[in-house]
Amino acid sequence: MKVWIDQDLCTGDGLCEEICPPVFTLLDDGLAYVKDQGTVCNDPGGAAQMAAVPSEYEDAVTEASEECPGECIFIEAE
Repeated sequence: MKVWIDQDLCTGDGLCEEICPPVFTLLDDGLAYVKDQGTVCNDPGGAAQMAAVPSEYEDAVTEASEECPGECIFIEAE
């Protein structure tokens, strides 16, 4: 599974980071980004910055996507 965030849709609510902090983070710009093995994917962000999701976090990432008020979390199956 891979995941990315569309920052244009992000509301900065932070639910994703609360649900799965190993995969999601909010930066100083108030928007959420994915992390790939601890490295924040924010250059440039969006679909160009997909992160591989470790299997132990797949359920939490799915929950974060479903709970996101901005509907900005996109999951792609491998």
